[in-house]
Amino acid sequence: MHALMGIESDLGDWRRTHHTSQLSSSDDEVTLMGYIASIRDHGNIIFIMLADKDGEVQLVFKKHDGNERIFSLAKSLREHSSIAVKGRVKASKQAPMGIEVVPEELKVLSLAYSIPPFSVYSRTFPSIDVRLDLRAIDLRRYYMKSIFRLRHKVLKAIRGFLDTQGFMEVNTPKIISTASEGGASLFPVFYFDREAFLAQSPQLYKEQLVTAFEKVYEIAPIFRAEPSRTNRHLAEAISVDVEEAFVDYRDVMNLLESLVIHVIESLNSGAKEELQALKLSINTDRGFPRYTYTQIVDILRSNGYKIEWGDDFTNEHLQFLGDTIKGYYFIVDWPLRLRPFYTKNKDNDTSIAEAFDLMHGDLEISSGSTRINRKDILLERLKMQGLRTESFEYHLKVFDYGMPPHAGFGLGLERFLMAITGLDNIRDATFYPRDIDRLVP
Repeated sequence: MHALMGIESDLGDWRRTHHTSQLSSSDDEVTLMGYIASIRDHGNIIFIMLADKDGEVQLVFKKHDGNERIFSLAKSLREHSSIAVKGRVKASKQAPMGIEVVPEELKVLSLAYSIPPFSVYSRTFPSIDVRLDLRAIDLRRYYMKSIFRLRHKVLKAIRGFLDTQGFMEVNTPKIISTASEGGASLFPVFYFDREAFLAQSPQLYKEQLVTAFEKVYEIAPIFRAEPSRTNRHLAEAISVDVEEAFVDYRDVMNLLESLVIHVIESLNSGAKEELQALKLSINTDRGFPRYTYTQIVDILRSNGYKIEWGDDFTNEHLQFLGDTIKGYYFIVDWPLRLRPFYTKNKDNDTSIAEAFDLMHGDLEISSGSTRINRKDILLERLKMQGLRTESFEYHLKVFDYGMPPHAGFGLGLERFLMAITGLDNIRDATFYPRDIDRLVP
């Protein structure tokens, strides 16, 4: 191994002239850089697939082409090594892209000394943890590359849609003094001489921001200290949080539905390569069905499930719903006691909340509501839920200055990606997952 180290070179004054996606048979001399996806050594001829961020191209090294040094250097290469080549592009019907590159110069920028326990062409594995332990290398696989290129385009579509609807992107603190939504699922941190917490949600801050900007959104991490070992929970996730003034939950449900439709239409028109690589066909109709919580309880009861009005749905309930109701649908008008303290009750009914979940089969991908905009009601709700009002004084005092009616939602990016792609495990929808068992890499 140490003898091979002498073949490595610095980048020097070499610079890439093309990515693989930019190559054509009309190109003359090109300089390419990337890593080796595969090597096929046939003795007197070596085929190397060079991969970069866009794709791959075949390099051809021939022993009797008059460049013995380059051929000998190619013989010493291993998969995943980083290299740079200068060469000429040739048309080739047998090559994967219809072209190949014949190198005239070769630099080994970093030699791979280990071979990962999976190929960049693999789609299945015995254990996701095998890949997560080498996540950066796992992301070189074409299947995973397609997932995260799709993720990038989902985010781009979300931002584009919200921008055209007049929303402004904001940033809120991720180190906070108290729970945004109540409850105990908080990560404590040391903040100088006192205890603080990682934010569960930007909820209270985005409510305050609508007093000045009316329409705001944030795409940022949220942190939930829930000791779950399911394939749908992360301790650190990305949430798309939206808040709007002078509307109620019906308006933001319509907005959310339009957002989902827009993202899917954007992917169908602008992510054809990724969808083809993932063998996906995604479509959905407008007019997502809306079921009240009470209707869902009745459906479950009529199919033999024991549930009382006011109970939350179990995994068994959700699995049944996913088998029964396909695609996207809303569950609306939840029991107020199941919702956070800032949720407005429906009309004059103190038991029902103007709240909704957006589901995809058995997967909850978003939750939202009309918010309370009166200080006296908010104080009453805090007390009802056993929360210390003094902990929320920084928020309550904003209500002394005319808090407008408002509503909003939070959309889980990773769960939305699961709904789009059919991924079974949420950890494959984020670059470096954090859960109860994993803190590295």
